[in-house]
Formats: sequence, structure tokens, C-alpha cells
Amino acid sequence: MKTSLSLFVILCLVAITTMQVAAVGSDAKSESKLLRHVVMFGFKESSSEAEIQNVVDEFAKLPGKIDSIVEFEHGVNNSPEGLNDGLTHCFLVSFADEAGRAEYLPHPAHKAFVEVLKPHMEKVVVVDYWAQ
Repeated sequence: MKTSLSLFVILCLVAITTMQVAAVGSDAKSESKLLRHVVMFGFKESSSEAEIQNVVDEFAKLPGKIDSIVEFEHGVNNSPEGLNDGLTHCFLVSFADEAGRAEYLPHPAHKAFVEVLKPHMEKVVVVDYWAQ
């Protein structure tokens, strides 16, 4: 089970990195590196689709509330491999530097989002890395 979760995390990171390289093309080396904050959720079976969508919508509002977020994207798992270990939603939050992440984590808007999330979260995985 831990192996499938680790594989899912690796595959998610590879996919995100591949998309980023494709988006910036040959200029990737001239761009400054971004600190990526990958968050993956699995929701409780008791949570309705509307409640889950509310969590997604509230997370998507954070870039408008927290200036240190320089990029944001999210999506729902659609891998046919079945290795997501119950994780269904992936969010990618990017910061210019560690100071930006340090502002984000205790930010009142982030804390308010966590309170919306808590009643519905079954599991979560967070991975931070510097984009290469």
C-alpha cells in the first residue's frame, strides 16, 4: 500500500514537471526555479460531491488572497493505473521562494481553508520540491 502511494506521488511529480518543462520550452534554464507545494487529498465517503466541490472552490480562492502564491493549478485524478491509494484531488501551489511558503502556511486565509477541509479529509499527502 505504501509502495503504491509512493509510486502515485512520483508519477504525479513527474507529470507536473513534464508539463512545466513543456510550457516553458527551451527557456526553462533561464527562468528562476519555483518552490512547488503539491497537495493530494482523499475525501471521506460521507462527504457529498457538493461538499468536496466546496473544498476545491475554497482552495482555488487562495491565490487571490495570498500574494506569495505565484502559480496555482488543480485537478482530479484520472489515471487508469489505479495507484492513487484513495487520493483523488491534486493541487499544485508554487512560490518564488521559501519566504513565500513561510507566509502561506500560517496565513489566515490558508488556516480558514483548512477548517473547511478538515471535516471532509480522509487522507492527505504533501510534497514540496524545487522545480528543476
